Amino acid sequence: MKPILEKLPLAGNDSFLARTFTTPNFEVPWHQHPELELILFLEGEGSAYAGNHVGSFSSGDIYFLGSNLPHTFQKARPGMMTSAVVVQFLADFWGKELLQLPESRELRTLFETAKVGLKIKGELLQPLARLVKDLEHAAGFDRLLLLCQCLSLIASKKEYDQLSSHHMASLQTKQQQRMDRIFQYTIDHFSEGISLDEIASFAGMSVPAFCNYFRKRTKKTYVEFLNEVRIGKACQLLIDTTNSVAGIAYECGFNTLANFNKQFLKVSGTQPGLYRKKFSESSLL
Repeated sequence: MKPILEKLPLAGNDSFLARTFTTPNFEVPWHQHPELELILFLEGEGSAYAGNHVGSFSSGDIYFLGSNLPHTFQKARPGMMTSAVVVQFLADFWGKELLQLPESRELRTLFETAKVGLKIKGELLQPLARLVKDLEHAAGFDRLLLLCQCLSLIASKKEYDQLSSHHMASLQTKQQQRMDRIFQYTIDHFSEGISLDEIASFAGMSVPAFCNYFRKRTKKTYVEFLNEVRIGKACQLLIDTTNSVAGIAYECGFNTLANFNKQFLKVSGTQPGLYRKKFSESSLL
């Protein structure tokens, strides 16, 4: 299953999209589109997947995703409300000439960097969030000016984390489709005991060929990627539930508590109990 080529509708007088999408209209499976996308989460939390990146999102987070980067945002719980302001635009929607101007050098660099996905951080978050919210309700030429302000801030401040690797973002179409099927299968079945035999068979390859294929294109082993997906879910459960650490380990697909603790430390840099305690204490502040 290749990623969905998503096309969100534009209003008759608009050249780009800026609109709030709320559950159930926000939830989409693994997908991609030629438009660049700026996303401000207003409500909800869950797992963020962009290329070969596995992470988490929560209210207030902002992402900037480049053209045709496969991605999906999965909410933490089925009944959770999720909403986000989504801004989508083609790189040349204002004309190819603008991007060729000397003054657009930073913009061209930003669009290239965003092909791996960016998560905004630091002092840039608050002013950018205000601009994105204003952008949704702006009209006329003000819409263009606000979008330019958003992009100028991101390009000049450079306060962001890069998400996926360039190797994932630059796959050819046929390779991308196979990798997308592998990613979607992992997202759908990570809580089960996915073996290398199973995932290699799903990809139509032998185990050695699959392992070499996956590592060559993502710079990590499949087991490492699978563990990142599982730990991402475990982090949510540690924060949002009172389930025991052992129960969460098994729910996320780990066969032993010892292996869960080992992998959790490797991915997050701390132990599950300390991770839960840290977020419990921060919620009381």
